[in-house]
Amino acid sequence: MTVTQRGPKIPIGKILLDDNKITPDQLKQALAMQKTTTEKLGRLLVDLGFVQERDVLGAYARQLNCQVYDPAKIAIDPQVAKSFPDNLVTRYNIAPLRRDGNKLMVAMNDPTNVFALDDLRMVTGYDIIPVLATLDDISAIHRGGKGGVETAVAPPASSGGAPAPAAPASDSSSAPSMDSIPDLDSMLDGIRKPTHEEIQSRVDDSGMDLADQAPVIKLVNVILGEAIKQGASDIHIEPDRKNVRVRYRVDGVLYEAMTLQKYVHPPLISRLKIMSDMNIAERRVPQDGRIHIKHDGREFDMRVNTLPLVHGEKCVMRLLDQSSVLIGLGKLGFMPGMMADLEELIVQPNGMLLVTGPTGSGKTTTLYSILNQINSIEKNIITVEDPVEYQLPGINQVSVNRKSGLTFPIAMRAFLRQDPDIIMVGEIRDLETAEIAVQASLTGHLVLSTLHTNNAPATITRLSDMGVEPFLIAASTIGIIAQRLGRKLCSECKAPIEPPLEALLRLGLKEDEIESATFFKPVGCDKCNNRGYKGRVGLYELLIMTEELQDLIVRRAPLSEITQAAIANGMTTLVKDGLQKVKTGVTTIDEVLRVVSSH
Repeated sequence: MTVTQRGPKIPIGKILLDDNKITPDQLKQALAMQKTTTEKLGRLLVDLGFVQERDVLGAYARQLNCQVYDPAKIAIDPQVAKSFPDNLVTRYNIAPLRRDGNKLMVAMNDPTNVFALDDLRMVTGYDIIPVLATLDDISAIHRGGKGGVETAVAPPASSGGAPAPAAPASDSSSAPSMDSIPDLDSMLDGIRKPTHEEIQSRVDDSGMDLADQAPVIKLVNVILGEAIKQGASDIHIEPDRKNVRVRYRVDGVLYEAMTLQKYVHPPLISRLKIMSDMNIAERRVPQDGRIHIKHDGREFDMRVNTLPLVHGEKCVMRLLDQSSVLIGLGKLGFMPGMMADLEELIVQPNGMLLVTGPTGSGKTTTLYSILNQINSIEKNIITVEDPVEYQLPGINQVSVNRKSGLTFPIAMRAFLRQDPDIIMVGEIRDLETAEIAVQASLTGHLVLSTLHTNNAPATITRLSDMGVEPFLIAASTIGIIAQRLGRKLCSECKAPIEPPLEALLRLGLKEDEIESATFFKPVGCDKCNNRGYKGRVGLYELLIMTEELQDLIVRRAPLSEITQAAIANGMTTLVKDGLQKVKTGVTTIDEVLRVVSSH
């Protein structure tokens, strides 16, 4: 990464002072206030009413020697926006404007973000020309001509005046369709915006009195119901200076769903705390809770966490669909050959089978699907998890409770006196847990567990780094599954595409494979909320322990040698498994590279 050296920057305050936009007294007042906050000087000057936001934007542009976005002067090329990687747009909150030769003009709120500039330059191959723009400008660019949906909650009209303006939406063009959301404005008419005197008179300022109002209850129901309808795995409720943003993670990617006025935030968070049995008066420390709901005949458990931020508490809810782990091992996306090998492993009477991958890659779902397949009246299955996410009939599940002293090692030692056939450990985090798991697998038990590693061979190195002896790893491990989750193409709207031949060859595909395959791209339709993707599919890598691999592990062979031997013995890598799904039209090359190459 290279950083261009520039001369000393002229302070924003001096630029505005020289332009006669502010007075020396106003600058002095803002500088004094800046000592007690983390806000930038320009933001403070705007909030104090001393200067317009556009004036500050112009000053920053002069300071950074870049252009300010002006829709009247800069023509936007929609084709450039359509061909731009969505993950970069979402990650850096940018908007591509137009291309001129080998230069790409991009609207950015922070043109000093060298990481964003380097990533854009590397992915696109163009020289990046940053254009300074407000967040509202960037949102307006995304909405322009694409039918973006704006959902804002405005405070009810007071008795003596017009209603306050709705919050500016910052929706992106790829946000899920929220047409089915009821009229939130009218629904929240019953929520009173508390007066200054009422706020001052509250002892704990918790918003508890407003949390019991019916409109807030309806709002929570709408947020949860729409998340379930959209197939979201997580809900993010994030307070900003003036608004509250609600985002859903759908198929692994966050989309903005709605923007609420800031005064809705305290009663909304209080209502969620009441539902999840948290301390409603405590807002200074993170809290955890759970909510169990029924919706359309399906049961959901939600893990709820609140985190104190500068502008209030952020709340994140993880939705756990109890029916999702009952779909069967055969529907997770294993290719037929790998599925046959896995079915042989899970019926072994003893040994350790590990599932690896980053957070959110579907490891728990894979383990539960395995347990469902091998569960029978003849087997005693015990699990220890932190926490128990899904409740499975016929299986004994224990939840870790550190306050009472129930940890993974203590639970596992107790398991060995419970006459188990199969033990599932939520995660191997330390040497003690690893050693007990290894010993259990060597004494006639099938042990299932997870680790956080990038691929299957690296799991062996990870166990060795923890302190497990190599001969014990070789003797106890029967197989390792590495996995990721990629988005599936929408079957209703996907369209054929001819990717560059050179790119396909670099990925390891052969010319005859390319000629016999049809590649597809996402398009977008009503069925997939105009995203082009619907649902997710697993990308897998299965390492089966062989005598050759055992010998390499015992003599502490390097990871590269173990990997080569595993591939020679038939292991399909994550990228190769992903490309097989690309050739069958399940997903795209971009999606495989998004979830695999970055790890």
